[in-house]
Amino acid sequence: MGYELKMRVWRGDQSGGDLGDYTVEVSEGEVVLDAIHRLQATQAGDLAVRWNCKAGKCGSCSAEVNGRPRLMCMTRLSDYDPAETITVTPMRSFPVIRDLVTDVSFNYEKAKQVPSFAPPPRDADGKRRMAQIDVERGQEFRKCIECFLCQNTCHVVRDHDENKPAFAGPRFFLRYAELDMHPLDTHDRRELAQGAAGIGMCNITKCCTEVCPEGIKITDNAIIPMKERVVDKKYDPLVWLGNKIGIRNKDYDGRD
Repeated sequence: MGYELKMRVWRGDQSGGDLGDYTVEVSEGEVVLDAIHRLQATQAGDLAVRWNCKAGKCGSCSAEVNGRPRLMCMTRLSDYDPAETITVTPMRSFPVIRDLVTDVSFNYEKAKQVPSFAPPPRDADGKRRMAQIDVERGQEFRKCIECFLCQNTCHVVRDHDENKPAFAGPRFFLRYAELDMHPLDTHDRRELAQGAAGIGMCNITKCCTEVCPEGIKITDNAIIPMKERVVDKKYDPLVWLGNKIGIRNKDYDGRD
């Protein structure tokens, strides 16, 4: 059964803009992205919106729905009262290109700063081996669809744009942790995570975890363990002494 949905959608570009009021015919079982598409088709043909799969896997249709960072394709209209006005605005932490489309190139620049996976030489039989528990631990991190909702909601950059040069954000702390915990990776990314990535600026409020559409425990399973690794290397007196007298430093998982 259909009904008339009241919507407020941000319209504008880099120079500014405002919310436009619309009424859109919607049907039972639809999502916010359906309403946006119908708005484009019937009333606002020039409305700019980024989307691709409409299945919650490409991360393209990130926006803010009633002030909360969401994937529009995964935000069901049934979660709201039919009499409620649904407000859709672009992600606040990134510059607006037009309407609901933002410039997320900040994230790709930060991605370039993460050293890529660097495995050791193969075993004598030409293979590389790792324990199943290490395989399973990394699976959660690789679920990331790069919707950048975690980046958008992180108050370190959301409320302080000047922090962006020194802060990579939760999506990339996830990447640092994934690689640093990999038993076959030979890079030590802890100094980079603290320095160029600015992991020390994160005060673990878990806002990134709360908005992750894949349910990744970004704070508990990636950021906090990575912070512990950084602290172990920089401040642990036993590690410091070992480095002074020439004992090789090892992570807590026993990896060289």
